[in-house]
Amino acid sequence: MSPAAVPPIGERLREERVRRGISVRGLARDIGVSASLISQIETDKSRPSVSTLYAITSALGISVEELFDSHGGGGGDGDVPAQALDAPPSGNRRVTGPDRQRLVGPVVQPMHRELLTLDSGVTWERLGQLPDSHVDFLLITYQPGATSSSSGQLMRHSGTEYGYVISGELILTLGFDEHRLAAGDAISFESSTPHGYRNEGDVPAVGVWFVVDRSH
Repeated sequence: MSPAAVPPIGERLREERVRRGISVRGLARDIGVSASLISQIETDKSRPSVSTLYAITSALGISVEELFDSHGGGGGDGDVPAQALDAPPSGNRRVTGPDRQRLVGPVVQPMHRELLTLDSGVTWERLGQLPDSHVDFLLITYQPGATSSSSGQLMRHSGTEYGYVISGELILTLGFDEHRLAAGDAISFESSTPHGYRNEGDVPAVGVWFVVDRSH
């Protein structure tokens, strides 16, 4: 069984933008993209790239983990099945609550991982969460040709990034340097350093990533 997709994130982003009194054009100007792209993302007509998603969440002052916690959907195709939320199998306890307060675990089985699909063949699967931990604990997959930004733009965000490549290869651009990451390679760096990933191979690149937001 494949992981359960989280509800569309566009509505959550729009709610936060409106709550903060930021216009579509203002947000687009702040992060250097077009207003039409923001509108398409908010209406779930377009999936953001990794770099664009981090830029939006940083501008709105929310974390990526809060997007996984958007479970207020109206029953559409993207909603997490009720079993995954309310009645997971024995040993997989999940408690709903305010953003960042939700326990995901202590055991998260593969079919119950929450899945976020981004632009160009990048997926994030949440592997767990402890309330108030402010850590993104993710299984990431970059399909062949996938990149964190289709425009080649590097991203910066708060926190510290740790990664371990399980299979395939990823090219990490970190500042002015490039690193080819193969299975078994591990990385760690300050996420405020401009960085980006791409998969130039012909097999998916899969890894486990921790992003620790120390601003909290």
